Amino acid sequence: MFSFKKKKPKTTILLSPVTGKCISLEEVPDEVFSTKMMGDGIAFDLTDSKVVAPADGQVTFIAETKHAIGLTLSSGMEILIHVGLDTVTLAGKGFNVLVENGQKVTAGAALLEIDLALMAEHHLQLTTPLIVMSNDAGTLIPMALNEMVVGGETAVLTFK
Repeated sequence: MFSFKKKKPKTTILLSPVTGKCISLEEVPDEVFSTKMMGDGIAFDLTDSKVVAPADGQVTFIAETKHAIGLTLSSGMEILIHVGLDTVTLAGKGFNVLVENGQKVTAGAALLEIDLALMAEHHLQLTTPLIVMSNDAGTLIPMALNEMVVGGETAVLTFK
């Protein structure tokens, strides 16, 4: 009866965590990601060495091998940024983590730097999935598939 008191669900928008081409998760040449075993999301063929926060939140996970970072966003959503495929084999070499577990970050804040030359030397593919681990925000809607995106600037996912 008093619809003016109903709160509209907050729309969550995620910016690209990297600069490169935005691709669907199904295109990732790793079944763990392409079949969405870890969760839904989007991926990127990165072209730059910087990984940034796609939204405001808190760092909740840093892989011992430094190739993946988890965030809990201000909205409560949990995400994982997994840099490259088989990059875990480098045991942390080629990754410079710029944040600490528990640290609060803002959208666009630098999280990680990658040594692109070392990755190329080891013939590692730098396809980088962004996985939504928990989502109470609704349906995931990709916004920039098959487009070149800029880390920390281009909106790539929204939830309705």
